[in-house]
Amino acid sequence: MLTDLKGVSFAYTENQILQDISFTVMEEERIGLIGPNGVGKTTLLRLISGELSPDTGTVALKSGMRLGVLQQTGGYESGRTVIDEMREVFRQDFNAVSKLEALSQKLAAVHDEGSKEYMDISSEMERLNRYIASRDSYNVEVRIRTVLNGMSFAGMYDQVIDSMSGGEKTRLKLARLLLESPDLLILDEPTNHLDISSMFWLEDYLKTFKGAVLVVSHDRYFLDATCSKIAEIENCRLSVFPGNYTKYKELKAAKTERLIKEYEAKVEELKKLQDYVDRNIVRATTAKSAQSRVKQIEKLGPAVKPYIPPDPPKYSFKADYKSYDKVLEVSNLDLWIGGKKLISGAQFDINRGDRFAIVGNNGTGKTTLIKAILAGENQAILRGRNVQMALYDQEGLNLNKQEQVIYELWGRHMGLTQTEIRKLLARGGLFEEDMFKKVGELSGGESAKLGLCVLECEGANTLLLDEPTNHLDLDARESLEKALKAFDGTVIFVSHDRYFLSALATRVAEIEEGKLTVYNTDYAHYLEQKKLVPQEAPAPAQTSSSSKSSADASKPAGGSYRSKEERAQEARTKAKIKDIEQRITALEQEEARLNERLADPAVLADYKEVNRITARISEIHELVEALYEEYGEIA
Repeated sequence: MLTDLKGVSFAYTENQILQDISFTVMEEERIGLIGPNGVGKTTLLRLISGELSPDTGTVALKSGMRLGVLQQTGGYESGRTVIDEMREVFRQDFNAVSKLEALSQKLAAVHDEGSKEYMDISSEMERLNRYIASRDSYNVEVRIRTVLNGMSFAGMYDQVIDSMSGGEKTRLKLARLLLESPDLLILDEPTNHLDISSMFWLEDYLKTFKGAVLVVSHDRYFLDATCSKIAEIENCRLSVFPGNYTKYKELKAAKTERLIKEYEAKVEELKKLQDYVDRNIVRATTAKSAQSRVKQIEKLGPAVKPYIPPDPPKYSFKADYKSYDKVLEVSNLDLWIGGKKLISGAQFDINRGDRFAIVGNNGTGKTTLIKAILAGENQAILRGRNVQMALYDQEGLNLNKQEQVIYELWGRHMGLTQTEIRKLLARGGLFEEDMFKKVGELSGGESAKLGLCVLECEGANTLLLDEPTNHLDLDARESLEKALKAFDGTVIFVSHDRYFLSALATRVAEIEEGKLTVYNTDYAHYLEQKKLVPQEAPAPAQTSSSSKSSADASKPAGGSYRSKEERAQEARTKAKIKDIEQRITALEQEEARLNERLADPAVLADYKEVNRITARISEIHELVEALYEEYGEIA
């Protein structure tokens, strides 16, 4: 047991957030914590980490447990470079290796093997060797670069952290936490600042992570890939379901159905009992049996209706009129921003009814492409006839931050009544208490829902969506998917949400290294095709070869052998020494080749291959050490 919560309750002033929560995290568990925005997921994480204290109940942590916490905005300030900051995690390892190398040189200068100085140095070297072996200290540089490349920091090793964006700092904090390997890793929306390749890498890495993981996420793909248990906060209570997110959906639906049936059966039973009592309590002949029914009613207790969560937001996109079949033709498009060329020679077309997904790493130009399509000013982008476009902007830049919510929508559609506007907003997840808030005061999720309501009313036949699921909870994401599937127009969208991509995309356009490639298939088949395409990645800064300790080998005293047998023994010894030297050379050359492979980002992105290579390097170190010992004994 790593952490154990018993009867925990917490409230902000009069707003009850958590009520009578009991929850345990065991070693090596993978738990996904889910629930709508604002139900208390982050609060629960803060209670476990000790940032908050419960109003009632207890939070117990295992003695000596190492805790690692990533908050949604969990970056940090540092004047160090990326690589130096990560090396700080292994400062003791680097110091141990350096000290061992210094002692090895010092030992070589001591001529008297029986002296106290020689024995003391040898003893300290033996201790350091055991320490280094137990921590795999020779491979920490490989581990650092594996994690940094997997988290998309290849080519950024020498960048000063203070110069990074907030998202990059949060991502780097996650990289450091992975290297620190805490006993319990708490992650609050870890995929928010990751591109798709980094998400896949992180999922693969967590499968072999030795500690436990407690993660808050709205990324259904991530929850399916990493979690073996789902904990849901609903109506201030916490329920735990075995399995991943997909399994949770099945179990939750079955549980809700069962609770409703039990409630309805109990209501019916109480009704029958009460009806019998009402008809028979005053009759002398049946009063006794009526009293028996009263006792049954008291024993059963009142029928408590199970909590039914509010309906999720509902969206409906309808076009005022259809476009012609050809929606967009793009020929030889070059796309620039701030003097930097993002895309070169792009060529594709989009037809009516396409659900055209644009994917790629952060900064490759996806949002810039969406905005260029909307603007229609680039001569390389030809819009078809009767095409009416509307944009959903993930940052809400097309919304007036100073306007009240109800008037932001009503001001765009004066032909609707206030009642109709209120109904539209309520159906989209914004209620009475939200109507007169300023748009700038809304949370990320509320702002996203308002943006979708605005988009819904546009009547456009071609929807442009830039990361539409970023701030939505799970129910809202699924509602949006259903609405877009039912839409008979065209959807062009940018997303990192792989579940959303899998549910929606009929074609995929990938931007990579300045080139746009279109895959005329759904997202799942796009991923399959990508596995077959060799990826050329830029070479990172060269990794330094793993340092290794040098065993002290005393040179044999010179002299001649008098007998034939002694001369034969000398020849056998020389041959044996030559053989050992050749084997050591071969192993060291193999290690050098392996280290060169580890300098390849494509290899570093494959965690299983990295594990295989580092395991072989460790094996080589052991073999070389044994050969040096054998060499010392012979010589």
